[in-house]
Amino acid sequence: MIAIQPYQEAQFAELDALWRTVFPDDPPHSHATVAIPQKLAVQRDLPLVAQEGDHVLGTIMAGYDGHRGWLYKLAVHPRARGCGIARALIRTAETALADLGCAKVNLQVRDTNHDAAAFWAHMGYAVEPRISMGRQL
Repeated sequence: MIAIQPYQEAQFAELDALWRTVFPDDPPHSHATVAIPQKLAVQRDLPLVAQEGDHVLGTIMAGYDGHRGWLYKLAVHPRARGCGIARALIRTAETALADLGCAKVNLQVRDTNHDAAAFWAHMGYAVEPRISMGRQL
């Protein structure tokens, strides 16, 4: 049985391996060694893990700044795809955000990741007429 629960530090090695598999081209500031400690410092209960027995099968991080919610790092192990794990992670994260008072959720998908964009559209998310901008600090 697959359980979705807040991330526990004992899961780090498996989460890190999963992210390296699913996001091989991520920049260093997005690696688990950086992102997980940063997330835990501000919202300990919003990195979520899908686990079966002792094995991490999927992850998602959610964030809420009091105005908008965000979803990050949805990852499901390639051998576990097609079983509803991503959907369960998303719905659990959305519920957690709604419980915090969040009324709108945003996410970003790389413009070259057509499969991810199609998946998110299937989950009810739509491309909005916005320009995403960022700056490294």
